[in-house]
Amino acid sequence: MVATPIGNLADITLRALDTLRAVDVVLAEDTRTTGQLLSQHGVRARLKALHEHNEASAASAVVEMLRAGEQVALVSDAGTPAISDPGARLVRHVREAGFAVVPIPGPSALAAALSVSGTEGAFAFLGFLPAKSGARVAELERWRDFPHALVLYEAPHRVRETLADLARVLGVEREVLIARELTKLFEQIHACALGEAEAWIAADANRERGEFVLVVSPPAAPREREAAEGERVLSILLEAVPVKQAAKLAAAITGARKNELYARALELRKGFNAEDAEDAEGRREGS
Repeated sequence: MVATPIGNLADITLRALDTLRAVDVVLAEDTRTTGQLLSQHGVRARLKALHEHNEASAASAVVEMLRAGEQVALVSDAGTPAISDPGARLVRHVREAGFAVVPIPGPSALAAALSVSGTEGAFAFLGFLPAKSGARVAELERWRDFPHALVLYEAPHRVRETLADLARVLGVEREVLIARELTKLFEQIHACALGEAEAWIAADANRERGEFVLVVSPPAAPREREAAEGERVLSILLEAVPVKQAAKLAAAITGARKNELYARALELRKGFNAEDAEDAEGRREGS
């Protein structure tokens, strides 16, 4: 399993080149794309196609090659095979036949995007979401309460729709890292709130080109969500009822802590009073 560059051809590893030069057969998702890579590095192995439509039949042929003593490498068009690309069924078939499967690590769009996202801890990799919005939203609903980051791939012609669905299902306040054309000439990395992401893409036609990795930050912790919602409700109630009553009602409505809401209400009330004083001063100066 040989990882190949995701854009910048200089990213291929020495071990990958040594492996490709040593094997008898290279299986490729697109033999034309891989043929250019092999030609550039003087690799003369036989090229055979393995893609999502022929993986099951190709797997049996690969086992026969291995039984005949040949060595075989699998590559995808870009990055690490079997990650949102064909290869997983081949791996299982080869291993069940008693042969070793060896990873030759290297470029990965998933790892590259995560490394610049600032995300810590666990995450879930969703690959490509369904192409149709209804199915995409249904899939995202399954991940709404997942407490860690979400990482997904997206194609240029669907990225705006996907960002809109992400904002609608997961919440406009969550941050998303948009990584476009990683390692290529026009690489672009931008972080913003999900609620701003679709507009950012739409603001420049060039931003809608290329391949995308989207890293959505974890949701706010339950305690943080309670506090934020408590303050939102509190600020509304303070316009109609006294501080103590507003804090009590906001705590009952949102589950946030009453003592913390009361302290915050006093701060907000001071702000309201200061604004009232400024308004009154303004009216006097205007008269």
